[in-house]
Amino acid sequence: MNPNGGFTGILNTEHGTLKIKLSLIRFEEDGVNIIYCPAVEVYGYGNNNEEAEASFRVSLAEFFNYTLHKGTFESELKRMGWYIPRHKRQKMIPPSMSYLLENNENFNRIFNEHNYSKTDEIIDLPMAV
Repeated sequence: MNPNGGFTGILNTEHGTLKIKLSLIRFEEDGVNIIYCPAVEVYGYGNNNEEAEASFRVSLAEFFNYTLHKGTFESELKRMGWYIPRHKRQKMIPPSMSYLLENNENFNRIFNEHNYSKTDEIIDLPMAV
């Protein structure tokens, strides 16, 4: 796990792909399988793990496509606690898991009220941007 929140990645819009490593929280609520990424506040859900993964990928791709297209990508990440450097050559730094637990009400609720598992996964997403 990345101690800064589990997010690393390469954004390559020229080729239309995004390759990222994310920390994902998996849990079940009311019989529904849920995958949640607290670093970007994106959920996916389904009747089983495969459906939840497919839903999560769609939601994540939509988050990136929408925020990049609208020009709100950096402001959304800042809102979620990310450090965005002034110089584009420096890396964006995600919020730490401890920051997310303290400041992200959804993640705090999941952490305290559900059995969950955390995985770090590299995900390839097609980009429409």
